Amino acid sequence: MTDTLVIKELLVRTVLGVTADERRDKQDVLVSVALETDTSTPGKTDDITDAVNYRTISKQILALAEKSSVHLIERFAEEIASLCLEDPRVERARVTVEKPGALRFARSVCVTIARGRPGG
Repeated sequence: MTDTLVIKELLVRTVLGVTADERRDKQDVLVSVALETDTSTPGKTDDITDAVNYRTISKQILALAEKSSVHLIERFAEEIASLCLEDPRVERARVTVEKPGALRFARSVCVTIARGRPGG
């Protein structure tokens, strides 16, 4: 049985893009993650040490964004997925990186990736 823990539209500020303006100034980026994990044990014990701690994951994503300066949203999504999979309780991570205002006349541009453990 696999359950899903979701962090929806975490607002981060980061350098992300290829133009001179994008490289100079941090911009708002939205990150959503869906983490496949078994929640039955923490659901029974009500103990945070048995759970994937979404506060810890969100702080790690914020720290990654703060120091990141990648060019592509695809690369940023890969880095976030790798970070999420560092917790051995996370079986798969689905990551969406959304860049509001990246295209004229479009609300945003985003990429969604799904990554799992090797052999999983």
